[in-house]
Amino acid sequence: MKHWIFLGLAGLVACADSTPPIYEPQDCPDAVESARPVAQAQAVSAPEDETFIVHFRRTVSASAATRAAGDAVVRMGGQVRARWSQLGAVAAHLTPEARQKLAADPEVLAIYPDHPVHAFAVARQPAITTGSTAEYTDGLKLVQANSVWDADNDGVLDANAPIGSNIRVCVIDSGWDDRHPELKAAYVGGKDFVELDDDPRDYDTQSKTWGGGHGTHTAATIVAQLASTGSVNPSEDSAGVVGVAPGVELLVARVLNTQGTGKLSYILSAMEWCQKEGAKLASLSLGSDESNPLERDAFQNALNAGMLAIAAAGNSGTGDPSTEPGVAFPAAYPSVLAVGAVDFDGVHPTFSQVGAALSLVGPGVDVLSAALSGISSYSELDVAGTRVTSSSLEFAPVGTYEGPLVHCGLGGSRTACGEAATCEGFVAYVDRGGTDSQGEGLTFAKKVDAVRRAGARAVIIGNNDPSDGVGRFTLGKAGSWLPTASISYQDGEALKKLSATQARMNLVSVDYQRLTGTSMATPHVTGVAALVWSARPSLTAAQVRDILEKSAEPLPRGSAKGSRNDVYGYGLVQAKAALKLLETYP
Repeated sequence: MKHWIFLGLAGLVACADSTPPIYEPQDCPDAVESARPVAQAQAVSAPEDETFIVHFRRTVSASAATRAAGDAVVRMGGQVRARWSQLGAVAAHLTPEARQKLAADPEVLAIYPDHPVHAFAVARQPAITTGSTAEYTDGLKLVQANSVWDADNDGVLDANAPIGSNIRVCVIDSGWDDRHPELKAAYVGGKDFVELDDDPRDYDTQSKTWGGGHGTHTAATIVAQLASTGSVNPSEDSAGVVGVAPGVELLVARVLNTQGTGKLSYILSAMEWCQKEGAKLASLSLGSDESNPLERDAFQNALNAGMLAIAAAGNSGTGDPSTEPGVAFPAAYPSVLAVGAVDFDGVHPTFSQVGAALSLVGPGVDVLSAALSGISSYSELDVAGTRVTSSSLEFAPVGTYEGPLVHCGLGGSRTACGEAATCEGFVAYVDRGGTDSQGEGLTFAKKVDAVRRAGARAVIIGNNDPSDGVGRFTLGKAGSWLPTASISYQDGEALKKLSATQARMNLVSVDYQRLTGTSMATPHVTGVAALVWSARPSLTAAQVRDILEKSAEPLPRGSAKGSRNDVYGYGLVQAKAALKLLETYP
């Protein structure tokens, strides 16, 4: 069984480390426990709850069936977690005995596993109308959004231009960062379906840890505010970001935990909640390879009620038609608008899933948007008084350290740094790649853990791909890591000759990051849909979809207008063209 996480793409290259350890030092004090990732520690003591979805026969109304289902589950020893009045079904914790009894009940149509899904909210303040064109990202410009509400490109929202006003968009994702300046003004309400409360932050209250910022990134692509800039990486040609539809009202439904995983039942509950809260659009940058008839019904019910769901196609594309998995669910349902990814040149990346269900594509490669505060950073690295171009690893903590540079080879064990390593501290240089003693790839996390045990206080990763520059890598998950940054292969080769010289690393927190995936493409399409709907609120959900598809730029470029294919759907979503079509649309 496969599942997807619609997030960034990072590669780890393996090459053998044949250097035997020379001596066997003890771990430096306090190094072992603090090097353990926070998320890993959580997984040891927090096993997944086993829940099921019980679908009852609808002899009367769906709501009556739902009540009967809940009563039956309780009578048989189950614990109801969620009820869906539109579906005649409940989610419940069931013992094997309770499942057996329910399966024998003639009123029970089916009992489904609550299968996992993965990532692939205050009165609204007036939108700020003046900002800077430096907030206009490549993705924003590719879908023509700024041409709709800033036609003269002066950094000021044009009077009476559609900006998504009075349109509620429900982002069904990992929650949000309520501290981020780009989102505060747009937020109007939220619900947490993971922890069952009204605080949908991307935060685990038990472990007191933040997640990866997936929902913050996707929400900001839709609704980030002009002139609400957080801390920016000075190497980026940007003064923050602005969303495709900065005037929308943001609803946040948290269905993914801090590890980016959720359950089908959370999505079903979120869909009903979004409708009750008046959402016109639901944006889902998540999915699974499994379909479910109740899920299909839930999305069809939403469309029938006037809410358009827009979902990511998935990131498990192969580039080989014979092995392509097709579009993921819920994107593949007929009632959902499925979104694939393209790069800034309009070219299809292999990872973006394709198929007959694909409707549109949007920017999904190296997309700049908001990040969780403190989760992303930029690096300043000086070696022997010379600035070296570098890139901080995702999840590396901010901070400054200066000390002697020690070459630690592939960083496969605490002995790799040799006798130059001391518990007084040093900056470890480690080459990318290699395998551990079990023959498994040496991830960046393993390398950082190993050299920390030897006393390192900061880590430099030398890329092993001469054509890849400094790279863009990740430590995988939140944890108590060391400040870590990567440099190019060429600079790494030069640094190897400078062991024992001084190195200074400074990681500075920023509020933005670049991510890749169909998750990033989806909110671009959602934002354009909000612009169209705000220009004519009387449109139906089906009409909004029709306008987006008919006005899209056909791809590959040169394709006939109105044509469709399984790789790009109807093409690249275009805001200006959609508004132009709306002028003559019935």
